[in-house]
Amino acid sequence: MKKDTEKLSVEGYLFYTEKDAQTARTEIQKIEYLEARIDYSAPDTINYIYEKAIHERIFRTPVGLGYLQKLREYLLAQPGAEPETIMDIPLYTTFDSEIRSQTEPARARIAPSKKKDADKTRFMISVILNVMLAAAILCMFYISYSSEQPNILNYERALIDRYAYWEQQLTEREQVIREVEKNLQIGE
Repeated sequence: MKKDTEKLSVEGYLFYTEKDAQTARTEIQKIEYLEARIDYSAPDTINYIYEKAIHERIFRTPVGLGYLQKLREYLLAQPGAEPETIMDIPLYTTFDSEIRSQTEPARARIAPSKKKDADKTRFMISVILNVMLAAAILCMFYISYSSEQPNILNYERALIDRYAYWEQQLTEREQVIREVEKNLQIGE
């Protein structure tokens, strides 16, 4: 365990991954290079290096950001320096609970998720809605089938009933006409 900690430790910071620790070591080399060549007697040059490092995101770990803070404090300490003209150091990370949740105790990670309960609720609502829609469709078919108006479901029956009604009327009229003819003795 101690060897793992040594691999992840850089300048008093214990990094979460070995890649982050290696990034911090690289930033230390960049800081050493800059310190060997930087002229602290020219604040304009320091300001240029400071702003260029921020714009190009040269430093991303706490080690590099600490160096940027040192440069910023130097610039602020210069006579006539206005804090509004010196850029703030941007942090391109969040401090949300993503990593923190991975390091929480096992009981907290194993606790039943509320997502399962939400999924069950959604499923039940979906089933209820589907049953209601199926019942509505069946009711529509029943209404269409039992309706007196011809539609796609009962047009054949409606047409047969209509023709049967006409045939019955014609038969009754024919019978009345034959009775009248018989009484008038026409056609004998």
